[in-house]
Amino acid sequence: MDEDIAGLRARIAQMQPVKAVGRVQSVDGTTIWVSGLAEDACIGDRLRLIQPGGELGGEVLRIRDDLVAMLPDEVAEGVSKGDRVAVLGAPTLAPCDSWIGRVIDAYGRPLDGAPLGPGPRRRPFRASPPPAAARRRLGGRLSTGLAIFDTLLPIVQGQRVGLFAGSGVGKSRLLAQLAQGVKADIVVLALVGERGREVLDFVSNVLGPEGMARSVVVAATSDRSPLERRRCPMAAMTIAEHFRDQGAHVLYLADSITRFAEAHREVAIAAGELPALRGHPPSVAHQIMRLAERAGPGMGDAGDITAIFSVLVAGSDMDEPVADILRGVLDGHVVMDRQIAERGRFPAIDLLKSVSRSLPEAANPSENDIIQQVRALLGAYARSETMLRAGLYKDGEDPVLDQAIRVWPDLDAFLAEPSPDGPEMAFQMLQLILRRSMSAPAPARRQVPAAIGK
Repeated sequence: MDEDIAGLRARIAQMQPVKAVGRVQSVDGTTIWVSGLAEDACIGDRLRLIQPGGELGGEVLRIRDDLVAMLPDEVAEGVSKGDRVAVLGAPTLAPCDSWIGRVIDAYGRPLDGAPLGPGPRRRPFRASPPPAAARRRLGGRLSTGLAIFDTLLPIVQGQRVGLFAGSGVGKSRLLAQLAQGVKADIVVLALVGERGREVLDFVSNVLGPEGMARSVVVAATSDRSPLERRRCPMAAMTIAEHFRDQGAHVLYLADSITRFAEAHREVAIAAGELPALRGHPPSVAHQIMRLAERAGPGMGDAGDITAIFSVLVAGSDMDEPVADILRGVLDGHVVMDRQIAERGRFPAIDLLKSVSRSLPEAANPSENDIIQQVRALLGAYARSETMLRAGLYKDGEDPVLDQAIRVWPDLDAFLAEPSPDGPEMAFQMLQLILRRSMSAPAPARRQVPAAIGK
């Protein structure tokens, strides 16, 4: 109650009884040129176009001479010369603890039908990350509820991980499992460009009441403007920073950074920026890196933001601009493979192409030895797959490959296992699998499976 009153007081204090007003000068495609605001508006300020039949929001993209370029939130149908346009100022967000369990849009407005009050402190959408020299180191290993992450691809507190996958490979399903299983105080999800029905399905069926009890969902569906879709992951990060500054450990999930980059491309091109990186403007790299840097360990008494950013990679092209930019600034990347998904193993993670940069510090010496053994066996199998499928290999020619062939069924099943008892128990299971493979006899008739990595 006290926080709601403080938020209301802050909102009243920031109300502007007088606003600068201009007039529509012309409409050029998706851009509305407004006169009379060049001295009062700043790049990024919110604008409100007032029409006889309603209002239309937008944002300042360019200022030229006495004209301001406004990119509207909706199609500019019905806009006419002379319509009034008011300056609302720089957009901010006022997160509040009462937002937990709620579904909101990128501007902090409720999407679940219930009223939503602001907090006492307004925060910018584009906050600066903590100073690099003042941040803590990465924290301890987190229990995730999935065996592959509890052992071979550990996630530690404050780590930033990329999840790279094509469409229909199980990316959203894996994000949902992480949202449910990772040990965190608060979960903040940014759903960018999703289908409208998927938002309700994710909230009701995937997270459920138990998951929503510690979550804030920020959604900008595919029908929303590029301004709102671009602002969605920034709004979610602003909310995550609110809880981080209170000392909480926050799990931040963004699905997906590709749609964030696509929305930024639309806005940047409307602002006059020319495409350069396979159709993306040069500024997309800075936008992605700045968002990623806001996550991570905090400083002093603040908490941490453990972040997982998903990336849609068309045709498994890991060198496309968004994937390449994000992979270079993160603390690890997880690659999902369509061939694994097609043979029915979920999560469809290609372990040989995935890396956690929290290693070797995230595991003790014996655990690191197990990880190295598993990767060596998987590598040996993957290198010999063609020869095995052609029937050119005989048992006993290579002891390492013999062990890799024997261990494959159990390892493949392990990579899909849940890990309800935590990393320690998962490592014990993995060690038992390796021991059995060393003593097990070679099968009399081998059915050569697809490679573990694929």
